[in-house]
Amino acid sequence: MKNKEYPTYVFEERMESIKKNLRNYCNDTLDLHRKSTSLLFNFDEEIAAGVVEKAKELDVCGYEIERSCIRFIAMEQPLATDLMYIESSIRVISHVKRIAYLCRNIAESAATIEGIKVSNKIMGDLEYMADYVQIMLTRGFGSFCNQDISVARELASDDDKVDDLFDIILSHTTELLTEKIQNALEIVNIIFIARYLERIADRVVNIGERVIFINTHKRPHIEELKKEEQ
Repeated sequence: MKNKEYPTYVFEERMESIKKNLRNYCNDTLDLHRKSTSLLFNFDEEIAAGVVEKAKELDVCGYEIERSCIRFIAMEQPLATDLMYIESSIRVISHVKRIAYLCRNIAESAATIEGIKVSNKIMGDLEYMADYVQIMLTRGFGSFCNQDISVARELASDDDKVDDLFDIILSHTTELLTEKIQNALEIVNIIFIARYLERIADRVVNIGERVIFINTHKRPHIEELKKEEQ
C-alpha cells in the first residue's frame, strides 16, 4: 500500500482553521480587556454588562477550540512540531480563558469604584498599568500566533514592569487606608483591580513561554534553574 502523502490538503486546511480560530479568539479577548479597563475611568453599566456576557461567550468558545484541537490530534495524528503546536494551543487557550475571566472581574469591580475620590497619582498609575498590560496582551498574543520567539523572550521583562506598578499602587493605597476610613472598601477594590491586571500579565508570560518551548524544545524556567545550579 502506498503511504499517504504528508501533510495532506485536509491536514493543512484543518491546521489553518485552528490557527484562524485561535487568532480570532485572542483578538476578541484583547478587545474585552480594552473595554473592561476603560470602565475604570468612564464607567458605563451597559458596557460592563456586555463585558460580563462576552467573557461567558469566550469561555464557551475556548472549549470549542480545545475540542477541535483534540479532534485534530485524533484524526490527523500530527507529528513533531505540528503536534507540539496543537498541544501548546490547548494550553494557551486555558490561559486566554482565564484572562477573559479576569477581565470580567475588572468590569464588575469597576462598578464599586465609580465616583470614588482618590489621588490622581493612584488612578494615573492604574491607568498606566492597564495600558501596559494591553500592550503586553497584544505582544503576547502576537508572539504565539506568529511564533515570534524574540517578542516572547521580552515578555518576562515587561511583566517585571507590571509587578513594579502593582507594588507602587499597593503602597499608595495602603497609605491611604491608614489615613482614611471613609471609602475603605472601594480603595481595597482598587488593589483587587491592580491584582487582576498583574495576574493577566502573568498569563501573558506563560503564553510567551509556550512559544519559546515550541521553538527551542526547552522550558525557560527549567533552563534558568539549571544555570543557577551550575
